[in-house]
Amino acid sequence: MPQPTALCVYCGSNAGIHPDYAAQARAFGAEIARRGITLVYGGGKVGLMGTVANAVLAAGGRVVGVIPRHLMEKEVGHTGLTELVVVDTMHQRKTRMFELSDAFVALPGGFGTLDEMFEMLTWAQLGLHAYPCAFLNLRGYFDGLRQTMDHMVAEGFVRAAQRESVWFGDDQQAMFDWMEHYQAGYTPKWIDADTVKA
Repeated sequence: MPQPTALCVYCGSNAGIHPDYAAQARAFGAEIARRGITLVYGGGKVGLMGTVANAVLAAGGRVVGVIPRHLMEKEVGHTGLTELVVVDTMHQRKTRMFELSDAFVALPGGFGTLDEMFEMLTWAQLGLHAYPCAFLNLRGYFDGLRQTMDHMVAEGFVRAAQRESVWFGDDQQAMFDWMEHYQAGYTPKWIDADTVKA
């Protein structure tokens, strides 16, 4: 596929304990803007979410945030974006972010980040979309997750081809190069005891 036109970024509403997380998130936001890609994200002004969004804006890029009303009312919504979409529920938020995007990246974050990214991985596994999904593995944050996913394959719960379609790395240039050459392929997710993992 060509370079994404709208990149959905999932990341923490906290900044983490190490300053490298914010520094690398700023660099990533600047690169998104430099490439002319629209950032789609969860609409927050706090944590790595706010850091990435502000970096894209500072570099002259376009940012679309999608936030549920109850979070907007807690005053964590970013009101300085190119566009802010306010929805009623978390489910609507995830659906709208998906509809606006043609690639998905997770930066370090917590339960919500993993929830959002794994929904996209599941939808890809079921053939509901054919967009690239990547984990930008800053400071080795996702090393344990990568090992867990490999274990899922080894134990017969995920096909190797589906695991291999997910990118892990800390080099954003390499990630964008991978996305530009990404070719989706659908492999039925179901594995029985007599099926060779593929």
